[in-house]
Amino acid sequence: MSPLSNEQKQLLFDYCIGLTTEEQTAEAQALISTNSEAAEIYSSIKAALEPLDSVEPQVCPDGLVERTFALVKGQVDSSIYQLEQLLAVEQAKKSPVKIGFWRNLMEVAAVAASIMLIVGVLVPVMDYAHQRNMQNVCGLQMGSFFDGLNSYIADHDGYQPSVSTATGEPWWKIGYQGRENHSNTRRVFLLVRYGYVEPKIFICPGNKNGRNYQIEPSQITNYRDFPNRQSVTYSFQISCVRDGRGKLQCRRVIMSDWNPIFEELPNYNSTLSVRLNKKLLTVNSSNHNLRGQNVLFGDGRVEFLKSRFIKVSQDDIFTLQDTDVYQGIEVPSCETDFFLAP
Repeated sequence: MSPLSNEQKQLLFDYCIGLTTEEQTAEAQALISTNSEAAEIYSSIKAALEPLDSVEPQVCPDGLVERTFALVKGQVDSSIYQLEQLLAVEQAKKSPVKIGFWRNLMEVAAVAASIMLIVGVLVPVMDYAHQRNMQNVCGLQMGSFFDGLNSYIADHDGYQPSVSTATGEPWWKIGYQGRENHSNTRRVFLLVRYGYVEPKIFICPGNKNGRNYQIEPSQITNYRDFPNRQSVTYSFQISCVRDGRGKLQCRRVIMSDWNPIFEELPNYNSTLSVRLNKKLLTVNSSNHNLRGQNVLFGDGRVEFLKSRFIKVSQDDIFTLQDTDVYQGIEVPSCETDFFLAP
């Protein structure tokens, strides 16, 4: 039996701390079951991490990575500044350089080098941890949305939030506050308007563009829809089937991170025309640096998918089947066409 590679050891470590994807998890479990060295490493890591099970996890404060990085960078800049000052002073002197100067110079250089090494090692790790935290918070927000949605349904005789619509009406005009319905988010905004979900829940913490567009609670009653594109950085299912009473029937896929195809929308007084290209057919949501998207399913579970395709049906949640050009009025033609927009 050949020794484990570094990649395999890293996989085992990631698996132990819960950082693996579904495919990586299966790979790690297979490795543990077939390789005695892997099984021993797994047991050792789990034993070492067992005391952490009693520690209650807490949400990483906003801006922690940025503040930490700024602090470390400040230390580096300070050391470099001291080094430059020493050099400037000694260069201004006409007398020969003394041994004491070189000792101080070497000490400062060593400190600067050490700090730069720490920055090079820790910053990528901290950035990854920060992204994972934002991903988890985003998933928790979807869970809160699901709870609010179910509470609304329970209070309204089993009906989901809905607004009157007509065939051919646009679903992309977020921000239009007229009496007519002009966006797919207007029905979702009812959860905000009637207090089932807080408006901040609709801004993914991983999307920097939405941080300055939160709705003030005192202004909620002034709106019939979210005030602009940046105040809702998630996408929601466009209904595929309605019964005779207008009740939505499709709940298998409810919402996801921002649909990358419709991130940039024209003013609602304009027209929409989007033609798919190779990039738009493959790019993930920008909410999590294009690494993937959280998806809320009808049973309440939230999964982070690195692909836009639902595994069972292999349906792309960000596009309609057999549709290459979008004018913002298209709707799914069957129950297995899960289209989350805008």
